[in-house]
Amino acid sequence: MFAAIYVEKEIKEHPRTQEILDRFSDLPVIDCERYGEVFNRNAQNFRIQKQLPSLILAKKYGNLVLPTPEGYGFEGQGSYYFSHMMNCVYDCRYCFLQGMYRSANTVLFVNYEDFYSGLERYIKNTNDAGNYYSGYDCDSLALEPVSHFCQFFLPLFRKYPNAMLEIRTKSTQVRGLLEAKALKNVIVAMSFASEAATARWEHKVPSLKKRLEALVKLQNSGWPVALRFEPIIYTETLLEEYAALFKLVFSSLDTEKIHSVSLGEFRMPTEFYKNISKLYPDEALYAQPINVQEGEVSLKDNSDGATIEKLEAMLNEFIGPTQYYRCA
Repeated sequence: MFAAIYVEKEIKEHPRTQEILDRFSDLPVIDCERYGEVFNRNAQNFRIQKQLPSLILAKKYGNLVLPTPEGYGFEGQGSYYFSHMMNCVYDCRYCFLQGMYRSANTVLFVNYEDFYSGLERYIKNTNDAGNYYSGYDCDSLALEPVSHFCQFFLPLFRKYPNAMLEIRTKSTQVRGLLEAKALKNVIVAMSFASEAATARWEHKVPSLKKRLEALVKLQNSGWPVALRFEPIIYTETLLEEYAALFKLVFSSLDTEKIHSVSLGEFRMPTEFYKNISKLYPDEALYAQPINVQEGEVSLKDNSDGATIEKLEAMLNEFIGPTQYYRCA
């Protein structure tokens, strides 16, 4: 899974660090002062490094809980995100992280206690409420057997039942959740694309079937689940592909108990798009016609400009209007 483990000297004796080092006792361990020495250095090639990345164990400073970008998540009370990891073990060709980071290495911040304090402070300042998201700069569950993210953070949201946590993922690593008591205010939001899109662009990601099986297990165990159909990438067969996807997904789950469903178009900051295009000059995805507006790239809808509306109409056959939102 990893080529080596880099460890900041400051947290080398941290119990979480020691537990991870024991788990990967066969890997070389390299000391560093700060993770940026490895993660942010020049002359790195994300594409090459992705073939066998390293794990970096570090301590995160500064603001550990941040307001979400505009249009991310639910409307209403305070909306915030936190990232206990940077980068993703999967290799989705459309992922904006490839354009944002120089490195394909995974950074895991082990100072969970500081994240806990920061989250609790925000929750109290939002009248013991608010919406909180993990999985913006990483996949929340992909390293769960190593990170034990759920084991640590679930008690916080059990303590504050009016605060909502969304765990966004493509992972099937749900054992920790299945072994815990389900919480109504913790939503597992699984991302899906059509089978054709998954095969074409979602490298190293668990199959659609396995992700759906994990979601069914969670729902049967009482966990609220959500569906994130994004990014929508326009192709000639997109509507047919998503019709089949919707039929499969909604026939497998208890539709009335689904917390929420969203659609989101392919979009990313212009600079990230340029960086990824250089990494993958032979990738057809980055040769598609684009729109550039206010520093953001999106794909042109070459049909009639109404593909999203058609997908929404298809979704309306399965879910109610209060379950749906469109990502801005």
